[in-house]
Order: sequence, then C-alpha cells, then structure tokens
Amino acid sequence: MLGNRNKICIALLAIALLFVMGLHPSSGEEKKPVFDVITIDAAITPPIARYIVQTIDQSLSDGSDGLIILLDTPGGLDLAMRDIVKGILNSPIPVIVFVHPSGARAASAGVIITIAAHVAAMVPGTNIGAAHPVALGGGKMDETMIKKVENDFVAYAQSIAKKRGRDEKWVEQAIRESESITAEEALKHNVIDFVAVDIKQLLEKVDGKEITLPSGKVTLKTKGAVINQKKMGLRGKILMALSNPNIAYLLLMIGLAGLYFEFAHPGVILPGVIGGISLILAFYALQTLPVNYAGILLIIFGIILFIAEIKIVSHGMLTVAGIISLVLGSIMLFESPVPALRVSLKVMIPTIVITSSFFAGVVTLALKAQMRKPVTGLEGMIGEEGDAITVVNKDGKVFVKGEYWNAFSRKLVKKGERVRVVGVKGLKVEVEEAESKKEDN
Repeated sequence: MLGNRNKICIALLAIALLFVMGLHPSSGEEKKPVFDVITIDAAITPPIARYIVQTIDQSLSDGSDGLIILLDTPGGLDLAMRDIVKGILNSPIPVIVFVHPSGARAASAGVIITIAAHVAAMVPGTNIGAAHPVALGGGKMDETMIKKVENDFVAYAQSIAKKRGRDEKWVEQAIRESESITAEEALKHNVIDFVAVDIKQLLEKVDGKEITLPSGKVTLKTKGAVINQKKMGLRGKILMALSNPNIAYLLLMIGLAGLYFEFAHPGVILPGVIGGISLILAFYALQTLPVNYAGILLIIFGIILFIAEIKIVSHGMLTVAGIISLVLGSIMLFESPVPALRVSLKVMIPTIVITSSFFAGVVTLALKAQMRKPVTGLEGMIGEEGDAITVVNKDGKVFVKGEYWNAFSRKLVKKGERVRVVGVKGLKVEVEEAESKKEDN
C-alpha cells in the first residue's frame, strides 16, 4: 500500500515539474493551425456582406488561424462589395479567397473581393474578370457620369491591387474593357497568388507565405491545417432567401393581393394578416436589391385600377389597364445586368397570370354581387310568382313565397289565377297575371 502511494506521489511531482518547466506531457505534438471555411455561391448582396464580415469576427473570437472563402459569384451590389472589402482589408486574421469549384467564376464585384484577399487563389477551369461598373435601379447615366463612375471604380480597385501587390494594369482592363481571364492567365498576370485543385493543395502551397495584416507582417503556417467547415445559420439563410429577387417579387404580389382581398371583404382577417406580413418582408428585401421604383408604382397603380373597377363600371377596361400596368411594373421592377439580381421569367409570367386572374375574378364576383337581384326584403319580392286568393283589382289577396299579401293590380285578376309581383308599395304588392297559368290538380 505504501509503495503505491509513493508511486502516485512521484507521478504527481513529475507532472507538476513538467508544467513548471513549460512542458506538457503531450508537448511532443505541435498544435495544428485551424482554418474556417465558408462558401459563397450567390450574388453579392447586403446579407452576404454581413455574413462574411460576421464570420471574420467569429473566426477571430474562436481562435481560428484564418478564414477561407470559397467564392463563386456573378457579381452584385457595389455597396455590399465595398463592405466585404473593408472587412477583409481590416481583418486581424488572414483571409484567403479561393475561386472554387471548377466552373466557378469571380465576376464583377467578385474581382475586387478576390484581389482584396491576403491570399487569392483559383481552381483550374475557373475565370475572373468583367468588372465594368453598371447603373442599377433603372437609372440611365450620361457619358460624363459614366466616365466619373468608371474612373472612381478604377482608382478604388487599383488602390486595393497596389496594397496587395497585384497587377494594377490588368485590374484597370477588367473594369474599363470588361476583360476576363482563366485561372492560369490570372496567375501569370499576378492577379492571384496560386492555382490549386482543392483546399488541401492550396494550404500546402500557401504555407510559408508572408502577408501583411493590420498588426504587421506574418508568415502563414498552413501545412497540415485543420479545416473547419462553417455553415450559414438559419437567420442568415432566411435573410439571404429574402434578398432573392424572385422571393421578393412573390412576397410583394402576395402582400398586395392579401390586403386587397381584406379591404374588399372586411373582417376575413387571415388574408390581411398574410398580406401585411408579406409586404413587410417584401419591403425588407427590396431595400437590399437594385429596385426601380417606377416598377413598384406601376404595380401599385395596377392594384388601384382593379379596385376602381368595382366602383366604376368600365366594362372591363380598367381591369385590362390594371393587367397591363402589372405586367410593365413586373418587368421594370428589377433592372440589373446580373441575372441573379433580376426576376426570372419562369417566376414572373406564372405570377402575373395567377395574380391577374385573381384580381379579375374578385372584380367579376363583386360586379355580379352588385348587379344580382335582391333575394331578401321587399325588393326581393319583385319577380316572384304566386296565386290569387281572391279577385284582385284595386284590392285583394295573393299567396306568394309561403305568405299572404294584400295586393292590387292595374288589370282585373281572377281568383285562382297565377300572378307575378311587379312592385311593392308599402305593405301591398302590385301584381299582374303571370304568363304561366295555374295547373289544375
């Protein structure tokens, strides 16, 4: 027993001695670097920008040694791109932008994001370029304004390229002439640092590269790094889905249809609630996208024309005008050279057809209800048929709709004849002899 206690004491003393000397029992195993990896395969929008910037901060707080962004984008919004670039340039940890997988591209805003990275790389079979700035939101610029925007963008991109030691001349060509090149050409022109087939090969090539962080120069240690795949959270996925033009368009149409139905039939509640929520979500989405406000006004004007059809009998002209306004507004709503920032025709055409049919149907039902003969009250008696209980002239009695009525007639009606109500005056009905005679049993 005493021998065991001595052994335990010796073991504890040995462990304590190792800690005092700064050596851990497992000190022979060097701690491996950890790199977080996220995937961006969509147009650059404000939700995407927030996601990248927040991931950089999260990686820093988690103690990661760097962040790898797998990029595949057709471009996107200028302000969102600038937010991403600022986040990368001021990142306290290395950010590697890897155009991935094969067949991917870094176009337009993706070019600036790639050259802003501490390390830029591409997979064989990818391309980068076509970064010419365009007018978004339906605005048309004159030659002078186009030149100003282009010069500003060139200066902005070249300042980033100079900071990262990349080819400023090619960056200018990508902006002014929309030039696009392959991964191998990009490496040759010093636009990127490496061409690699996958993340593993990239990390092997990056190992030992010296980069500059805000804190100063550091040498990357990436060999044998642990890859930590990070997925976008539920909140980010919802915000990203809302920033999809197709979703935003559908929410706008559902919202307008729901509120219209609620106003046309007060008290139904559910359509109004769904419409209100959809409109709020649509307005959030619209403020993250290149919206042409003339398109929104045309869509709203189309809804107003549908409502006016109920109040003003135009024999369908207002409905036709509303459908035309709806179509034009839908086409003009998003004007962007980037297909990912426009409404797909596969979504737009069915939505216009369904929405127009819905409004036209509601308008038709409303008009029918207005023109339909009353079925209750005294007015509902007109046109009803019954039997003459007595002789009816200036006075008499008839049996109509299961009730006895005092009646009068402009022409003598014999007892037992079939009569039809043609008017109501006070509590007396005016009748005339019906075309159909009472059948003898």
